[in-house]
Amino acid sequence: MEDREVELAPYDPAWPQGFAAERKTLSERFGLAPDAVQHVGSTAVPGLAAKPIIDVMVGVPRLAVDPELIDGLKALGYEYFGEFGIPGRHFFRKGHPRTHHLHWVEQGGDFWSKQVLFRDYLLAHPDTVAGYERLKRELAQRFRADRAGYTRSKSAFVEDILVKARRWRGES
Repeated sequence: MEDREVELAPYDPAWPQGFAAERKTLSERFGLAPDAVQHVGSTAVPGLAAKPIIDVMVGVPRLAVDPELIDGLKALGYEYFGEFGIPGRHFFRKGHPRTHHLHWVEQGGDFWSKQVLFRDYLLAHPDTVAGYERLKRELAQRFRADRAGYTRSKSAFVEDILVKARRWRGES
């Protein structure tokens, strides 16, 4: 994604406020219901170290990105990157240095469901959060100059948590 090093920051209690401000801006600008704009990723989990970039996920009934939407987000400081390697998701980022990642997805779709499920499971399981943070710190050291490697190396842990989270939620 970028050539910057993987940098984890201690949890910052300002992250939820940063998300809330962005949710308000996006909801007002695009007429979104508040529950259609979710705080996901590690910055959404109190106490969890994270790359200091707030992940915002917008869920819409029908996934469509038109020039008017792109221009509206551009006016808010976002850059558009298309699906950016994940089908069914439109990716935007904001800030120099980076402050926000925005994932424009189908509400209730696969990307939406996994992000919400993973976040909710971590919120309910502090022991898992501690293990996830240990893994992230280890991988950040090992893959300091390789963001893709860092992300790839977390995927088995994330998939394992999603399996546990589906059982926790009573899903098959």
